Amino acid sequence: MKSTESTLLSTVRASQSERIVVGVSSCLLGQQVRFDGNHKHNKTITDALGQYWQYLPLCPEMAIGMGVPRRPIRLHGDETTPRAIGVSDPSVDVTQALTDYGQRKAQELTHISGYIFKKGSPSCGMERVKVYKGKNDLLSTRGVGLYARQIMLAQPLLPVEEEGRLADEGLRENFVQRVHVYHAWQQLQHGGLTARKLIDFHTQIKFTLLAHCEPTYRELGRLLAGLSKQRLQSVADEYIAQLMSALKKPATRTRHSNVMMHIMGFLKRHINRGDKQELIDAIRHYKLGRVSIEVPLVLLRHHLRYAPSGYLQQQFYLQRDW
Repeated sequence: MKSTESTLLSTVRASQSERIVVGVSSCLLGQQVRFDGNHKHNKTITDALGQYWQYLPLCPEMAIGMGVPRRPIRLHGDETTPRAIGVSDPSVDVTQALTDYGQRKAQELTHISGYIFKKGSPSCGMERVKVYKGKNDLLSTRGVGLYARQIMLAQPLLPVEEEGRLADEGLRENFVQRVHVYHAWQQLQHGGLTARKLIDFHTQIKFTLLAHCEPTYRELGRLLAGLSKQRLQSVADEYIAQLMSALKKPATRTRHSNVMMHIMGFLKRHINRGDKQELIDAIRHYKLGRVSIEVPLVLLRHHLRYAPSGYLQQQFYLQRDW
């Protein structure tokens, strides 16, 4: 298992400049690594999202040598510091092994731009994992998988989701967007952070941020207004923390509509009355839930081709190549 994982990591790192890399629980890709020898193949992950990213499959229970098939484990004890023990044999305790592996991988996986965890797993569940006390008494449903906990603690900005939530179109789009924004930030850091690059990044993300959280949009503008070379890294750290937090908030149809009307304001001098009304109608129909967001966005991008604007063309909000 270790040699296979090492080969995967080498392959991913060699090609990370070409594709975004997202970690994923191996069973969700169809790998037969479950305790019973089965898998939990999720077509949303492999088909709908696989076209955008390169996946790095990981199974912590296999990695610590539990094998397939294996005796199932569950979380037991206090919900904040549970132990992972055997369901039928309490003498099986892999708490430390899963924790240590999670800490090690968290330090290694700095090149990934997101992570999809297995729902409800005592090792990989990101939230709402069952925790037991005694033999069969359910204590709580607020546990976190031991491996997933270490990844999220070490990389709090990393976009994470679980496969169950990705069935929701809004949550799926939000996750994809956060992954792409975070990847762009990683690329910025990798290329060498400068004040100019940070301001340019903010300029490109403005409309996306505005669709999610206007107060943060304004706060980050004020933060960058006082940018100096001496405070560059501390400001950058605060900036990305606030940005990624704001992007977790769902962008509503109303906020999207307001942003698109704002964008249209940049184009109104370059389009005729009929085209303007068509755009207004498309945005209104989207706001009412009658059409998808792609309908008004396609129109905006169409008119932008005939009324080029460097400011608009660099907006992450309009690119949406995912």
